[in-house]
Amino acid sequence: MDTRRFQGIGMTSERTRRRLVDRLRERGVGDERVLEAIRATPRHLFLDEALASRAYEDSSLPIGHGQTLSQPYIVARMTETLLAEGVPDKVLEVGTGSGYQAAILAQLVPQVYSIERIRLLHDRARRLLQELKLYNARLRHGDGFQGWPAGAPFDAILLTAAPSRVPPALLEQLAPGGRLVAPEGDARQALVVYRKGPDGLQREHLEDVTFVPMLGGTQ
Repeated sequence: MDTRRFQGIGMTSERTRRRLVDRLRERGVGDERVLEAIRATPRHLFLDEALASRAYEDSSLPIGHGQTLSQPYIVARMTETLLAEGVPDKVLEVGTGSGYQAAILAQLVPQVYSIERIRLLHDRARRLLQELKLYNARLRHGDGFQGWPAGAPFDAILLTAAPSRVPPALLEQLAPGGRLVAPEGDARQALVVYRKGPDGLQREHLEDVTFVPMLGGTQ
């Protein structure tokens, strides 16, 4: 992973970013590849200027349109889970949002596909990822419930908003041997991982979480 692309970008000190990584390590994140990607990524660029001073807190922050930039711990936990059984060649992210999670993934896997239902968020994320020279991330404006059939199958899929249950279309687009990491549920949500094996799908509960709900359609 060549993090030199980010040198000189932004306003924060190396010390501030390392402090965030240290907090994530203390919380149990152990994959150094993930921690290095988080350390290297200028998270403040994915926020409005008014919130930039809070960018390296371990907290979720609003990005408009009723959406949030996920807490760094959750980003790290989900990414670590995605990589736990080997680096997938092709990943689908459902819910681009600010583009931050896609930026992390693009440093760690060869191909990232990311879909966003809100046009303004999609356009902003696309511009930002291009500015960061993360050219292996492909973005599309569309309904996440439908996934990205033209790009399927995917070795791994990650959802950044919570459906009541993972949509069947997404499970169908998961390659054999693949894994899907998602928050799932309504009032009570859980972070889960689905694995597609020779005997079908297996579902594992990881921990309780709180995410914005996953919505269908586009706007």
